[in-house]
Amino acid sequence: MRNYYWLVIIPFIGMLGGAVVFNQVTPYVLGLPFLLFWILLWIVLSSLTMLVIYQLDKSNGLLDKEGDEV
Repeated sequence: MRNYYWLVIIPFIGMLGGAVVFNQVTPYVLGLPFLLFWILLWIVLSSLTMLVIYQLDKSNGLLDKEGDEV
């Protein structure tokens, strides 16, 4: 397994770990309670993390002569 696949853990830790640590309502960010903003932020960051993994993975989309994925 390649080392950059470990990047998948970052959104998991950020979303679930942050929900435990930042479970409060009082600071509002963009009109949202902080916990809701935190979760929405990590949804976006999760997508960006998956994009980075996709870009680092050299074997994505490669096909052999029969048309099967490598």
